[in-house]
Amino acid sequence: MSQQAQLDAITASMVSLPNAEKIGKQLSDGHEKWLSTWDASKAIQVGDKLPSFTLTDATGKEVTSASLLAKGGPLLITFYRGEWCPFCNVALGFLQKHLSEFQARGVTLVAVTPELPNNNLTTAEKHALEFPVLTDLHNGLAKKLGILYDQSSAREMHASFGIDLKARNGEDTWEVPIPANLLVDKHGVVRNTFIDPNFRTRLDPQKALEWIDALQK
Repeated sequence: MSQQAQLDAITASMVSLPNAEKIGKQLSDGHEKWLSTWDASKAIQVGDKLPSFTLTDATGKEVTSASLLAKGGPLLITFYRGEWCPFCNVALGFLQKHLSEFQARGVTLVAVTPELPNNNLTTAEKHALEFPVLTDLHNGLAKKLGILYDQSSAREMHASFGIDLKARNGEDTWEVPIPANLLVDKHGVVRNTFIDPNFRTRLDPQKALEWIDALQK
């Protein structure tokens, strides 16, 4: 089954959730309210320099943007909301499936999430990820990039499923990154972006490979 087919299946299954109509309206209303305040032009753009960062991997080790770029090849960064998000898990799984193709092109792939390192270790193990999963504590990098999303409209839904973002992220804001992908060249310049506030929509890894092939021509 393709990535899009799996994402569509998750979307279809949501209608059978308890209180699906009520929850759906809460999410929709919250999304529209947030969209009315978000300025997409202030998000990271193609041609921008990637802000420098220091994040923590799943083992607690600090990882810097400089160390990632020092590997000499392009850097592909994927932002995901958390292991609690089934759409994110599908996207991570498909990136893993294509990991050897990214590596063959000299690409360094990293995932970034606000979840704390102990949760990221669980994510990496559960989904057999062979690329780093980094903690963006309090969404510091996401804020710099202009890709921060207010997820507070989902508090009731999360509570009904036992999802505690305060415990997972170490803060009670219910803010998460917009699912996003950035391709950064070896000089730290952003060459391609995929930033979509619709959390059901994800970049196809094949498209990311096309970005990389175009960059390396």
